[in-house]
Amino acid sequence: MPEVHSLESLLRERVVVLDGAMGTMIQRRKLSEADYRGNRFADWKGKDLKGSLELLQLTQPHVIEEIHRNYLEAGADIIETNTFSATTIGLHDFLFQGEPKSGRKDQEFFQRVVDDVDLRALVQEMNLNAAQIARQAADRVANETGTRRFVAGSLGPLPVTGSISPDVNDPGFRAVNFDQLRQTYFDQAKALLDGDVDLLIVETVFDTLNAKAALFAIAELFEEKKVPLMISGTVTDRSGRLLSGQTVEAFLTSIEHAQPLIVGLNCALGPDEMEPYIEELAHISPYYSGAYPNAGLPDPLSETGFPETPQTFAPKVVQWAKNGWLNLVGGCCGTTPDHIRIIADWVKNLSPRALPQLALA
Repeated sequence: MPEVHSLESLLRERVVVLDGAMGTMIQRRKLSEADYRGNRFADWKGKDLKGSLELLQLTQPHVIEEIHRNYLEAGADIIETNTFSATTIGLHDFLFQGEPKSGRKDQEFFQRVVDDVDLRALVQEMNLNAAQIARQAADRVANETGTRRFVAGSLGPLPVTGSISPDVNDPGFRAVNFDQLRQTYFDQAKALLDGDVDLLIVETVFDTLNAKAALFAIAELFEEKKVPLMISGTVTDRSGRLLSGQTVEAFLTSIEHAQPLIVGLNCALGPDEMEPYIEELAHISPYYSGAYPNAGLPDPLSETGFPETPQTFAPKVVQWAKNGWLNLVGGCCGTTPDHIRIIADWVKNLSPRALPQLALA
């Protein structure tokens, strides 16, 4: 039987290791359109399904479980469900035929997506299956190794923003409203909780209003079943701000009402560019601190699409742990089990960041 540790007790004990990129590992498989469709969607008449990574838990579940297992065997304590875009809004490019006459994805368009009964059913099934696949992989490895592994339900940022107009000629226009955002996140989070995830991660937050909709939905669900919560923002460039304009400190302030267990940063930047913001977060956050950057900035000539190899990536993020900045570390786009294996080996004897005793305002 695996040792029983709560996630919080593990965060106090040592630096916890998160997995790496799911998309990178799927892309390495070079799956065809037929692979994505599987038997179930062989006669699908809509848009091509190749690239709908979340559909694979329904058509190629063994592929997803094998990737989870690869990360677990590399030393990951936490694996994320393959649900980054598994929402009614996130999947509309694949599963909704037709565009609004105006040519822009307006609120009426997204409401039709949200109200589509078949799509809602598919989203619920996708998230539930994803959680169960990850749960099975984590439990098998835990029983084999005697060390508990955790499953995190991943809630991505959506392809729309509640704060910014997609129409430069109409700055007051919004493609989606708060209620639609809340509903799409509510449906996703409920299915993940039904699938027995150990925690939820609202991640790659580029617009905090989107994240607030997710947190609002999660708060409703936590009235029935509560699990630890992690929130991870993404600083989009060297300005040190999210796409919607917030600094790291402003982002932290705007989500503290949710009382997350962990607050971190991920995606967008590589370790070189992300370092000052990880240091800042470590000094101002009263929560456990996490980081999982991309393997550098995008590089189409690199094998994974990102230039940092396991040997160049790991020393940079491990140094953050040595500096006392981290309680959790992993990788985002372009990282693989080889990246995670080196990180897990190098951080296993490092002390985690101690939560600062911050003065009350």
